Amino acid sequence: MVEDNPKIIVEYVSQAAVVTLTDEKILEESDIQALENSLTPLIEQTPGIKMVLDFTNVQFLSSSVLGMLIRTSKKIYESNGQLKLCNINEKIFQVFTITRLDRIFDIFKTQESALADLD
Repeated sequence: MVEDNPKIIVEYVSQAAVVTLTDEKILEESDIQALENSLTPLIEQTPGIKMVLDFTNVQFLSSSVLGMLIRTSKKIYESNGQLKLCNINEKIFQVFTITRLDRIFDIFKTQESALADLD
């Protein structure tokens, strides 16, 4: 059975939307699409959104997630928002480094440091 909604928790801290990904594995295309479909309304309903994506629980992800993150980032920046990523484990961070996406995304070790970097 495929779930329509990915497992995410959205909390608001100060003026920022903190989105914690609760799945350990984000591998299936349907899960990635559902995640994107959950993030898009948040972005569209909040012009200038300040979003922190927290990867605390994520141990594995497919390369398709990187494409989804790029599309999400583009939508956020087009609405004059900000996106920060945090709590990415070492193996996943290596993928960001190899693909040079660590130069595109603002990545922080902790949620607190990501929140502190928002304008």
